[in-house]
Amino acid sequence: MRSSLLYLLALIALPAAAQIYRYTDASGNTAYSNQPPDGVKSQAVELPPLNSVERQPPIAPERPAPRADKNSAYSVLELTGLPNEEALRANNGTFTVGVQIQPRLQGPHQFRLLLDGQPYGQPSNVPHLQLVNIDRGKHSLAVQVLAGQNVVQQSPTVTFTVQRVHTP
Repeated sequence: MRSSLLYLLALIALPAAAQIYRYTDASGNTAYSNQPPDGVKSQAVELPPLNSVERQPPIAPERPAPRADKNSAYSVLELTGLPNEEALRANNGTFTVGVQIQPRLQGPHQFRLLLDGQPYGQPSNVPHLQLVNIDRGKHSLAVQVLAGQNVVQQSPTVTFTVQRVHTP
């Protein structure tokens, strides 16, 4: 019984150690086989050793960055694309601002701009928001994250100046 088990294991291991042969078939094509063909000149193919990968220890998941406010849903929520020092040049008063948010915006949440303290435009889940035909002069802008009609979080308010061409 024991000898038949060893014989069976040896048979199972044979295909893993099989030799590959290269030969030219009757049509002149190069062919490969695990058995040398009868009556055809063939040569054994030397194969490189099999690739192996050592098992790596599991990597601990990164911990999220600490939030500035424990009651905040997002650790980062701020407007981008607005100048800090100089005026924003928008000859027709149209420009786009970006929203930087961490972690990503959650499913039911949406962005809404506040221009000069008043809601501006329709809520959206896209982190690029366009303002159209904004008058020249000084303005304040913030972004809110909404869950339905409720404000989840608001970014810091950014003050900037719009510079437009004046046409009489």
